[in-house]
Amino acid sequence: MISIDRDDPARADVHQLLSEHLADMFATSPAESVHALDHSALSAPSITFWTAREDGKLLGCGALKLLDAAGDAAPCGEIKSMRTASDARGRGVATFMLQHILDDARTQGLERVCLETGTEDYFAPARRLYARNGFTECPPFAGYMLDPNSVFMELHLT
Repeated sequence: MISIDRDDPARADVHQLLSEHLADMFATSPAESVHALDHSALSAPSITFWTAREDGKLLGCGALKLLDAAGDAAPCGEIKSMRTASDARGRGVATFMLQHILDDARTQGLERVCLETGTEDYFAPARRLYARNGFTECPPFAGYMLDPNSVFMELHLT
């Protein structure tokens, strides 16, 4: 049975998965368009980080970063570092993790969840996952700039 729990991004197997994630991001996108976070950045107080495991084996990870609300802006979060281990792909791990993150966002009273992903073919499965779960394209948010290598998406939770 797959379980999702809060975890330490610096844990050895998680660190390895995140290192693979960053390597793939830099291999598929120009450096200035890579917005993935390393294990130390994912330890920030504004970020909740989870892993999906089965019998202790790491299957994937994901995080929710709380964004500063500007003025009257509704509380918002950003999905970060969604990654499924290569030997766990096709098992629904990403969908399970995404639903967990969205449930947590609702529990926290967030009204919107945003994300940034790539435009390259490599990112097509991620874009399909988010679209299947109700995300739609949106303008850049939280300091991001328009970038031909980035797609910005959002889901209104209310």
